[in-house]
Amino acid sequence: MQHKSPKLTVDAVILNGDSIVLVKRKNPPFQGMWALPGGFVEYGETVEEAVNREAKEETGLHVWVEKLIGVYSDPDRDPRGHTVSVVFFCKPLSSELRADSDAKEARYFNLSNLPQLAFDHIKVVGDALKLIKG
Repeated sequence: MQHKSPKLTVDAVILNGDSIVLVKRKNPPFQGMWALPGGFVEYGETVEEAVNREAKEETGLHVWVEKLIGVYSDPDRDPRGHTVSVVFFCKPLSSELRADSDAKEARYFNLSNLPQLAFDHIKVVGDALKLIKG
């Protein structure tokens, strides 16, 4: 019998004032929808390294990992299969926001006017805001 394990992912909540960085997904699932920057952790990489790499790959931004927001493990959160995402609050260290290799578009959205988000990212953003605002 083959042993199955969830895949490990990371997501970045990157805030700048009352705005958050979102990326338009280039690939399925949820192709064309907005999401938090993130992706799969590579073998030999820490989750902190992965979130930095993914933020750079998808937004062009260098980020500082400030704190852990949470771990999201609902087996149905990703239609490709069971993924567990470690989500970090990150501060942008650079200012040139641009879609890079894994995203169709990257931009800031005002927190009071968010588009429909892919995966469980609306819950993640809500949790992040509760944590940050105390």
